[in-house]
Amino acid sequence: MSDFRDDAGSPRLTRRRALVCVGAAAAAGALWSVKARGEQQAAAPSPGAGAAFGPERHGLSAFGDLKYGPDFPHFGYVNPAAPKGGTFSQIPPTRELNQSFTTFNTLNAYILKGDGAQGMGLTFDTLMARATDEPDALYGLVARSVAVSDDGLAYRFRLRPEARFHDGSRLTAGDVKWSLDTLKQKGHPLVAQAIRDLQAVEAESEDSVVLRLAPSRTRDLPLTLAALPIFSSKYYAGKPFDAATLEPPLGSGPYRVGRFEQGRFIEFERVADYWAKDLPVNVGQNNFDKVRFEFFRDRDVGFEAFKARAYLFREEFTSRTWATGYDFPGVRDGRVKRETLADLTPSGGQGWFFNLRRRKFQDPRVREALNLAFDFEWMNRNLMFGAYKRTSSVFQGAPEMMAAGRPEGAELALLEPFRGRIPDEAFGEPYVPPVSDGSGQDRALLRQAMKLLREAGFVSRNGRATNADGETLTIEFLEFDPGLDPHVSAYIKNLKVIGVEATIRLVDAAQFQQRVNAFDFDVVSQRMSMSATPGEGLRQAYSSSSAELPGSNNLSGVANPAVDALVEAIVAAKSRDELNVACRALDRVLRSLRNWIPAWYKDTHTLAYWDAFGRPAEKPRYVRGAPETWWWDAAKAEASGVKA
Repeated sequence: MSDFRDDAGSPRLTRRRALVCVGAAAAAGALWSVKARGEQQAAAPSPGAGAAFGPERHGLSAFGDLKYGPDFPHFGYVNPAAPKGGTFSQIPPTRELNQSFTTFNTLNAYILKGDGAQGMGLTFDTLMARATDEPDALYGLVARSVAVSDDGLAYRFRLRPEARFHDGSRLTAGDVKWSLDTLKQKGHPLVAQAIRDLQAVEAESEDSVVLRLAPSRTRDLPLTLAALPIFSSKYYAGKPFDAATLEPPLGSGPYRVGRFEQGRFIEFERVADYWAKDLPVNVGQNNFDKVRFEFFRDRDVGFEAFKARAYLFREEFTSRTWATGYDFPGVRDGRVKRETLADLTPSGGQGWFFNLRRRKFQDPRVREALNLAFDFEWMNRNLMFGAYKRTSSVFQGAPEMMAAGRPEGAELALLEPFRGRIPDEAFGEPYVPPVSDGSGQDRALLRQAMKLLREAGFVSRNGRATNADGETLTIEFLEFDPGLDPHVSAYIKNLKVIGVEATIRLVDAAQFQQRVNAFDFDVVSQRMSMSATPGEGLRQAYSSSSAELPGSNNLSGVANPAVDALVEAIVAAKSRDELNVACRALDRVLRSLRNWIPAWYKDTHTLAYWDAFGRPAEKPRYVRGAPETWWWDAAKAEASGVKA
């Protein structure tokens, strides 16, 4: 999930981050069944046991396609001669796992407890590293090669003997085993659920490790495992992994933790003798001597700090600020650059999610009525300067995965077993949010909303929608950032017209995350981002198995057999065509359930930065490229009066 501000920026998946939105662990019953299944399988031969391994490969991808050959010198989107030096500083653009946008109180970013510091992934290496100009390809980092068993259930990684932690100790297969076992047992539920079908990790020698997967494993599990951080087992000897701590952990990545002040800033220092700096996956990257994150509890204060050069790079997520705020001396005299870059990643589903665990939202007519009261056209024109488009799909931005027209062929075949058990709408044109007249209170839509509420048993008493038990329909919007107040307030006015009593509850970021983890909300705003190759992340966001576990990405608590089956069809797809067909079918069903109020999106990155940087001519397709491929330009920095 990423931030949902005026337009939430896409989560930027750097090569050190998991390739999917790793999501929630299963509910208690499902956990028992997984445990029982594991006990039964423990008596049987290990997955991959006895199967021959194929040839060693230099890379992995979901469907086997790789852009770069075995001897590639570097990725095509980097400048191999990029100089090293300078500082890249920004406010947090995204968050993952236990991270917050506005504060941190632990340097352990891989557990549920606490608010993890941004950037900790820079300090850890992974078995393989992502190429961000391909949808899901990985190439060797700690692992020099990987071989796959004939049955696809065992992966043997050969490690580079030169791999080292920052203290000079060797990174071995034992560290890989300890890391994966520990993340499965004690890691954040989003990670633990994603790797639940990792059945065994075997350290064959110091430089050879075999990962054995359950037959039920997802297509993208090997990619997820290869992209997870590797920890030092010796460092954690006698230290609890699942504790919040401000002690910098021992890493092996291109950066180590430098100066920090809890809740205010954290710096990462480039490791000059980083063992992997000359590997093809690293050439032209990790160019800054320091990478720094600044934290502000108020976004307007954060913007003023940017104007004062307290940090140097900003991806702007607030349309009002982008349209009216960049008229200060640094912009006028050219020292601050503004750019709009294409964002070609799937935007995903952004909006307000109903908590279906609460009785008030169980009737789909209530959810439909609440959708009708949302006037996007007015908001876009009056609050967001006409900059955005309406979200309609959970796969927004990926047209090949979005439902269109009536289902037919293979798509219809996937839906047919559920006819009569899912809304009939799923077999027709896909749901698209209504277009209002832009007045702010479209009377026709509001009358339709009130009619639906009456049909759901809510009659108007003293202007309030009241059920047979005398209960008024009330809604609390949970927020941690006041930036959405104008939007929610306008929406609340319309809800009042149809008799719904709605309020905004603004809490600090830590309390917000605690309440979301515990599903203690009526409605919450989030963006459910999607991978370019969806898989396990869909289980975590929409499957029954993730509906009740604290920390789940299944915010609404969707628990629907058709959704479960279609998610499994996506996970099991053998080709990209099969994947796209199943995604379109799932999109139809999710749209028909009305479990959220679709908000807005845009397909660009809006960037502002003090002119102190150089960068390649083209950015990688699936990320913005900063700071990974940018570098410090000393001449520009001097001309702009910027110091490293």
